[in-house]
Amino acid sequence: MIAKREIWKYPEGAKVWVGKYRNSHNLLHWHYDCEFIYVEHGSIDVFCEKKKHHLCEGDALFTDSGQLHYQRACERDTVLIAILFDYNIVRPFLEQYQLSCPKLYNHYPIPQYYRRLYDILRARQPFYGEEAHCAVREMMIEVFRGEQLVHRIESDRTEEAFKKLLEDIQERYAEYSYEEAVSSMGMSDAYFSRYFKAMTGTTFSQYLNYVRTDHAVRLLHSGKNLTMTEISEQCGFTTIRSFNRVFREFTGSAPSRLPKEFVLSEQYSYPSDKAFDPTLYDCVLIESCD
Repeated sequence: MIAKREIWKYPEGAKVWVGKYRNSHNLLHWHYDCEFIYVEHGSIDVFCEKKKHHLCEGDALFTDSGQLHYQRACERDTVLIAILFDYNIVRPFLEQYQLSCPKLYNHYPIPQYYRRLYDILRARQPFYGEEAHCAVREMMIEVFRGEQLVHRIESDRTEEAFKKLLEDIQERYAEYSYEEAVSSMGMSDAYFSRYFKAMTGTTFSQYLNYVRTDHAVRLLHSGKNLTMTEISEQCGFTTIRSFNRVFREFTGSAPSRLPKEFVLSEQYSYPSDKAFDPTLYDCVLIESCD
């Protein structure tokens, strides 16, 4: 997932989704849905609320609606439980209060809630949507009673501007520039560079090249019979040489030799991140309510 707003698709009749991932890793993104993640095995780093949170087996974290976040598995065969649900289900909890920290200090029976929701969503008995929503609210009550709460803080205008910047990059990646990004944020060059790295874990140029490479991969798989020069130009690369160099840096392959099943956003992370290389361990959805 490139840094953008993610729109989640729920089962028909319910605004809840549950699943398990092995070696979960994704890129900076956000969604209007809320999410609990729980480490069943292994460990994972989660960036949320401008901080990195390390979760070990048995730890959990709550992502509020609209929060920028990403996660990286830290060891082989890490298994992560994910419970996503529509913000409106828990609006009464979140209109006035929020958790003081996304990482939960206490332990809760999240695996049991996961299994309960999984069974409800798979069986799809009459009124299963309402039943799932009730289970989510029970979970929220237990967590909000057990954790430290603070009065809800108004949205950070800088962070909202940053989300808009990321969406602009997604829409106009071919011509978008560093100068335009700095201007849109109203920051100095030096401060913007530090802010972007702190928020995404990478530099602006690396991120923009990632987005351009992701779109190049999609064009290669589109069947449009474009030349490499045409793909290079459409994705914003100034020369075919720079296109080949950047493409190989992110995919490990020349554009002409890319495997047909290759999906960049599901396989690779930023090459600047030395802590964990997800190309070594594929991220796999091993179970879901779908």
